[in-house]
Amino acid sequence: QVQLVESGGGSVQAGGSLSLSCASSGFSYSGLCMAWFRQAPGNRREGVVVSDSGGGIRFAEFVKGRFTISRDNTRNIQYLQMNNLKPEDTAMYYCAALRPGRCQLVLDYVHYWGQGTQVTVSS
Repeated sequence: QVQLVESGGGSVQAGGSLSLSCASSGFSYSGLCMAWFRQAPGNRREGVVVSDSGGGIRFAEFVKGRFTISRDNTRNIQYLQMNNLKPEDTAMYYCAALRPGRCQLVLDYVHYWGQGTQVTVSS
């Protein structure tokens, strides 16, 4: 059974930090690109960051310099460290495993989704 379980969301004031984690099971984690997406109320779901198993990372422009990502391929966990958070970062954040051979922040490339974790940033 495929599972992606996010944790670590919460509420923080602008300028603060949060760390999200995503524990995966039921599929070949190390061979796939893993990503984070987010969706704010009334907005489309958008890609935040994608990482491949070799350490390659691509961030969306709006989080560059503020967010970092890491993954533990032995424990099948990926982490998203979010610093200098802004109110516009408020959204539900979703962990995603991409289809084999795909490594771009494209919704159609997502193979598996987590259930999401809420991040709220107040001004």
